[in-house]
Amino acid sequence: MIQAAVPEGTALETLPAGTDLRPAATSHESPILVHRHERDRYWRMILYAPAVARTALPGQFVMITPARRGESWPVLPRPMAVYDTDPDAATVTIVYGVVGDGTRHLSGFRAGESVVTVGPLGRPFTLAEGSRSLLVMGRGIGACSLTMLARSARAAGLKVMALASGRSPAATVGAGYYAAHGIPFVEAHDSDGSSDPAVLSSLLSEGGPWDSIAVCGSLRLTALAHRLGQAWDAEVLVSLEARMACGLGYCHGCSTGQQTAAAEAPLICHDGPVFRLVESKGAREKGST
Repeated sequence: MIQAAVPEGTALETLPAGTDLRPAATSHESPILVHRHERDRYWRMILYAPAVARTALPGQFVMITPARRGESWPVLPRPMAVYDTDPDAATVTIVYGVVGDGTRHLSGFRAGESVVTVGPLGRPFTLAEGSRSLLVMGRGIGACSLTMLARSARAAGLKVMALASGRSPAATVGAGYYAAHGIPFVEAHDSDGSSDPAVLSSLLSEGGPWDSIAVCGSLRLTALAHRLGQAWDAEVLVSLEARMACGLGYCHGCSTGQQTAAAEAPLICHDGPVFRLVESKGAREKGST
């Protein structure tokens, strides 16, 4: 089990080796077709990236270098969840938040320019065999890791419901996407108290039980997903966010825990970002006494 920033009493497990279906990553300059400010700190970028558009799976990400050709800064690429793809148009949609100098510099790019893109990267979401229903729970920019999963699950015939949570309506991501794809969703905001875990627990329980739960973007939301998963005996999958220098597993900068003399903890980029959330060994032992 993996020790990481997860709720007390829980731990992470890597998905079984047989579920690792990730496609090969490619590196190329991707022309920017659309780049616009959405609201709050969020921007939408649509890239012409045929290889990624054709192969990306729900939960995967790309590394985007926020520097123009000839610029020596910013040096390191930034990980960006694949918000959506259109294989026919060969486009990839990225929704990102401006949180520092790198993403602020990236927001200055205009349509017609290009960015170096590496992807798709990471292990995608893989639902348990026989799963017939799915609840996705995203907070802020964390929703970007869940949108494709909700769409693909609905297309496969699963019952799907989504939660889009944020500080305020302007800081909430994903609601428009879910509406456009006919996916039932709930919005929750700190500004009106609707994001309180007790309120959400009652609200989401009305639509349950669910076979699978996928969550990203908030420790508090992950804790709620764990409690609901225990109540429904549902598999809980969590997508972790992390700063990365390469996204490929070379730099070992996104370890999920402490390195020991025997082994290094799994890497979020290579062994994740999707993991299974389970009860920790200590919690199980305490519960059996």
